Amino acid sequence: MAIRIKGVKMNKQYPAYFKEISGLMNALGKEIPGTMGAFGQLHQKSTEDGALSSKFKEMIALAIAITVRCDGCIAYHTHAAVAAGATKKEIVEAIGVAVMMGGGPSVVYGSEALNALEQFELQGKK
Repeated sequence: MAIRIKGVKMNKQYPAYFKEISGLMNALGKEIPGTMGAFGQLHQKSTEDGALSSKFKEMIALAIAITVRCDGCIAYHTHAAVAAGATKKEIVEAIGVAVMMGGGPSVVYGSEALNALEQFELQGKK
């Protein structure tokens, strides 16, 4: 099912994709609990509040996800940035930094990240 956001037809459903990726990561965790447990701890410790806020760290992760062209990472870190309190303006500026660092491919994946953000915003309004 395609949806339209601001007049553009979008096929990828990021909230559903986020749930799918989360489920797949949980299944992988059952197969390799040590590795995935360690990865989960790494993520938790790396993104907790410190000199940088969790929100800021999730926006850094999102910018990296855009530059390395990871769809699942875009879904995951857009969701996490919104959950950490990032505003649309903050996320869009992080997308701009990713575009600057990653060039043309980051424009495409930055557009995907904006799509993800708008879908998560719509989901939150329901």
